[in-house]
Amino acid sequence: MILDRRICDKARLARDHRFDGLFFTGVRSTGIYCRPICPAPPPKPENIVYYSTAAAAADAGLRPCLRCRPEASPGSPAWNGTSATVSRALLLIRQGALRDGRVADLAAKLGVGDRHLRRLFTLHVGVSPTTLARTQKTLFAKRLLTETAMSISEIAFASGFGSIRRFNVAFRKIYGKAPSDLRQPIGGIEEQGGPGFRCALTLSYRPPLDWPRMLAFFAERAIPGVECVDNGVYHRTVRMDDTVGRISVTHTEEGPALKINVALSDCRKLMPVVARVRRMFDLDANMAAIHDVLRADPLLGKILEKHSGLRLPGAWDPFETAIRAVVGQQVSVKAARTIVGRIARKAGPRYDLGGHPALDRFFPTAAELSACDLDAIGMPSSRAVAIKALAGAVASEEIVLQVKDTPEDFVKTLTRIPGIGDWTAQYIAMRALSEPDAFPCADLGIIKALQEANRRPTPHQVRQRAESWRPWRAYAAICLWQGQG
Repeated sequence: MILDRRICDKARLARDHRFDGLFFTGVRSTGIYCRPICPAPPPKPENIVYYSTAAAAADAGLRPCLRCRPEASPGSPAWNGTSATVSRALLLIRQGALRDGRVADLAAKLGVGDRHLRRLFTLHVGVSPTTLARTQKTLFAKRLLTETAMSISEIAFASGFGSIRRFNVAFRKIYGKAPSDLRQPIGGIEEQGGPGFRCALTLSYRPPLDWPRMLAFFAERAIPGVECVDNGVYHRTVRMDDTVGRISVTHTEEGPALKINVALSDCRKLMPVVARVRRMFDLDANMAAIHDVLRADPLLGKILEKHSGLRLPGAWDPFETAIRAVVGQQVSVKAARTIVGRIARKAGPRYDLGGHPALDRFFPTAAELSACDLDAIGMPSSRAVAIKALAGAVASEEIVLQVKDTPEDFVKTLTRIPGIGDWTAQYIAMRALSEPDAFPCADLGIIKALQEANRRPTPHQVRQRAESWRPWRAYAAICLWQGQG
């Protein structure tokens, strides 16, 4: 893999977690190599060498950094063969695949044996799958202990532990104390409609965040019956496997943070819910570093002066957002919203657990949508065929929208489906996968924003100009669209 030094420099200085595992920083003066998110002071540029894998850095005679532990970084999309298995496994673990510690079940989903999966984790991650999952669950449990009034048993199950005994053992191993010793409730159970389990959490972020514009983005695209925005709060129905419920998200008055109210039929889905919300509202991005790069372009700098804190709106459900992108081809946002609402009403199950009068529907899964007749929805037949093809490919796992891939490879895979072109695939990569460097260079809004006098740039010229915006071209697209508003 050939690394572009300019792009690596920007990503390293931003310490953006989305580039963790995509490359490694070798430091000649110290003889060590680091992850791009390493908290150590940045070395002098002349001492830096970039490597596409940790193995390449080690082969060059460099030692792993003791602070950021590059040997435990996520798998790089540049890996092939067995390393791609590790990359997918990491994502599934974050989504709770090892809630009960069954490595064999995880391995079966990946199409490998459990012993082989353990060997891959030892090689590429440095710890076993169960150790990684246990650490993740314990850290989340500590947050619940200090931020909520949930009971110890609720916290144990909400953090993904199969029993209170396992939770206590894991907690003592990491913190040297019993969970009750760290009990510092600062919140309470929220009184809201919906399923039985309810809690509220605060999700912090590094400013700036233009919350009104982020909220307006989701409000304009809210699927009737599935989601809505009112009085500064985003609401939606949620469905994860057999767990159903509702979430509400708003900005807190105290400090840079969002508050999420959760109502679920099963508390064991709380951790993946929080992870999805953080990604949906782009809470982990280093906006100061991203905007420093984009401001070098005079036009983007002018837009950011007016709209500081623009972030990349993500997605609650990648499949839902992919369908929205296909529907939205060559139609207005309002028209696309109407059509997607019809799809949800025709193919999605009813939501009748209360909590908000505007919410009465779940968005359909890929399997549900692929089996649905989309006649009389109000869109061209060719587009209905593309939607059915995409739903079928996702349902059969021919296309996996949750797996992080290089934008180029992802676009190639998606555009094999008739009716899905480069614009749609790039938009899906931006929103559904939160890919920071995806960029629809042929987008009419972007072309108009870059127009000088009466001369509109060609897509090729747009792509050339966008080279200086890498690796944050998706954020540049958001800025240009905002500038047209």
